[in-house]
Amino acid sequence: MPAITIIGAQWGDEGKGKAADLVGDRVDYVVRFQGGNNAGHTVVIGEEKYALHSLPVGVLSPDVVPVIGNGVVVDPAVLFEEIRGLQQRGVTCERLLISANAHLIMPYHRALDKVSERFLGKARIGTTGRGIGPTYADKISRVGIRVQDMFDAKILRKKLELALNDKNQILTKVYNRRGLELEQILEEYVGYGELLRPYVADTGLILNRALDEGRTVYLEGSQATLLDVDHGTYPFVTSSNPTAGGAAVGAGIGPTRITKVIGILKAYTTRVGSGPFPTELHDESGEWLRQKGHEYGVTTGRNRRCGWFDAVIARYATRVNGITDFFLTKLDVLSGLERVPVCVAYDIDGVRHDEFPMTQTEFHHATPVYEYLDGWAEDLSRARSFEELPKNAQAYVRALEEMSGAPFSAIGVGPGREQTLELRSLV
Repeated sequence: MPAITIIGAQWGDEGKGKAADLVGDRVDYVVRFQGGNNAGHTVVIGEEKYALHSLPVGVLSPDVVPVIGNGVVVDPAVLFEEIRGLQQRGVTCERLLISANAHLIMPYHRALDKVSERFLGKARIGTTGRGIGPTYADKISRVGIRVQDMFDAKILRKKLELALNDKNQILTKVYNRRGLELEQILEEYVGYGELLRPYVADTGLILNRALDEGRTVYLEGSQATLLDVDHGTYPFVTSSNPTAGGAAVGAGIGPTRITKVIGILKAYTTRVGSGPFPTELHDESGEWLRQKGHEYGVTTGRNRRCGWFDAVIARYATRVNGITDFFLTKLDVLSGLERVPVCVAYDIDGVRHDEFPMTQTEFHHATPVYEYLDGWAEDLSRARSFEELPKNAQAYVRALEEMSGAPFSAIGVGPGREQTLELRSLV
């Protein structure tokens, strides 16, 4: 049976939570495979709205096993706060599984993230200051601390001694900040270990056995293609691989297990943080999109930068991820426009580029080449089939589909579960 991956096809905030929740009711396992609590998913179920930061969306489906994979970095304090918040609202987390190999966000990671961003000034990347990047850096440097280390106080002490010898030097001598106390951190994280122990498992083994038994596994990333550390708009990216290739690594399954890659596209484009953004709007049109689309970060509350749909990015996402299906979200936001601009190519120093530029310099100099499609005035929120959409809205969807390079299998016309038009099955 298949493993299905859902991937953000722009800079994030495309509505992956809505797509994941829709698919999550039809699968057996939902796996978060990368990222940390620096991103979030918003899910609306009836009158209830849930903002998830560390937990996979599958936690909201009572028959699904939610899994935090080895590719995720975990802040135990944030995770427990999120679990308690859901429990208070009647959502059980007792089926949750956490990989023993997931790395832990430590207090020195958060401290270094914040001071280093301030130190960069105008060159800052735009991180959330939650310690994600420094945690991944330690993982790659092979000095990271994993979930399993909290179960052995002697190992945890040795790893903390090694880490603090280095981190405290940087905090005190480079950034003129106070150093951190080993004993305090040791006691705190041993305590977290006792709380986490019931959830910790060999998740890679469990997922592979589930696939062997014919179960369906859904792999859920945070962030998106253009924030991938290898394939995104480097250096204005995250510190992991939210593209489809990262799904197998971060979940502990083989790449041949993945049979479907669903890309999530917003009907326009947004991004949070610093970095180039060719279709960004700095006028009243951008503010109109922000207000009408409620474009504020789930985790940070930051204003999202807004712009028109970028077909060059969509084609790039299709290529990098091997996308088999697209889910187009927030089509309803565009109602009321007489004409809708769509970026079909870039002009870079007088040369037209139909594909994503090779170099950072070229992308920074890219200006959008627009085509203008007819808009519509009708409210789309009550549509329950593609045929119920206004003709111009249907034409807009079909034009974007042709430009993007993969079929559109679902269309979002509002935040609710029922406000999704399925053109073909996503599972």
